[in-house]
Amino acid sequence: MLSTGPELRLLRLVSCLTLVLLCQVTDAKKDLKSACNTCRQITENFNKGFERTANQNFGGGNTAWEERKLSKYETSEIRLMEIVEGLCDSSSFECNHMVEEHEEHFETWWFKRKTKHPDLHKWFCIETIKVCCPKGTFGPDCNACVGGSERPCHGNGACDGDGTRGGNGKCSCHHGYTGEFCLDCIDGYFNEVRNDSFSLCTECHSSCKTCTGATNQDCDECKEGWEEDDQEACVDVNECSKDPVPCKEDQYCLNTEGSYSCKACDKVCSGCTAAGPDNCQACASGYQDTEGTCTDVDECSQSEPVCTKEHQECVNNQGSYTCICSEGYEERDGECIQNKTGRTPDPHNLLLLTHFVGKPLKQISQQGVQYIESRFK
Repeated sequence: MLSTGPELRLLRLVSCLTLVLLCQVTDAKKDLKSACNTCRQITENFNKGFERTANQNFGGGNTAWEERKLSKYETSEIRLMEIVEGLCDSSSFECNHMVEEHEEHFETWWFKRKTKHPDLHKWFCIETIKVCCPKGTFGPDCNACVGGSERPCHGNGACDGDGTRGGNGKCSCHHGYTGEFCLDCIDGYFNEVRNDSFSLCTECHSSCKTCTGATNQDCDECKEGWEEDDQEACVDVNECSKDPVPCKEDQYCLNTEGSYSCKACDKVCSGCTAAGPDNCQACASGYQDTEGTCTDVDECSQSEPVCTKEHQECVNNQGSYTCICSEGYEERDGECIQNKTGRTPDPHNLLLLTHFVGKPLKQISQQGVQYIESRFK
């Protein structure tokens, strides 16, 4: 029976509170990771500033007097302030807030702890303000990551929260590895070496979906595009040898390992078996077979004229031809009429133009004629 009335409202309230608490816990873990990252950046910048100021002095001109009267620049408060001023970008609120909140700790370390605790990150971030953990540990209590702090995730993954007070310590395995402890191999990999604390996953042969070794005879299962032969080895399936071929009529099939591709035939072909005009199954219209290769048919040199109207000339082009008016004539309403206003184009120039344009010429204006002749004389 479904809950009703006050019971239903209470159930909804509990669900909402649980969701809010989960969100708060998630945000808190993110904040803990962020705080450690900020602290790590601060200590790294401090070390850079320490190196940058290593050969500097007070800048007054009389270094010996200044160091005798004001103490050495090397351990001075002035040097400390110069380093601290360069710890954060002006736009980084988290960084500047952390430095301002813990400025006295930098002074304590500089004047009292530096000699005994030279590792600033360890002293400041881990032991003093406690926003980080030692490498290989995580969480509020700095517990060891899965696989131990020396080799988190057994060296095959990243520990969530590693080195911070956040995270859950779970492993995100590197490619090739899987499982809670990153000791198992994903499909396509096999354990070349494996014990309770160490695993080496090596990629299978390209033909294997799963395997026990590195060769195509070690496959448990072949990948798609491969099949098992008589020796129980996975070998390539030649899709191009199948009947019918898996490509269109104007394409040829190119077999590759584990697959195939369909490539366009040469434009002179009507169907083909491979690339080029010498692999046509038949020649396309406008082309002829010449000793096994499809070549252009010169329609203009045939015994029967193809341009039959009066005062027409034939211009051959690849796979076709064009009928144009002879010199001194121009086309009007489908007929070649003597030109009384100016010159008409030389057929040889039009032939050159069709070569560049790559399409048959049907019509051309007088202005276009003049331009063509000026370009191709």
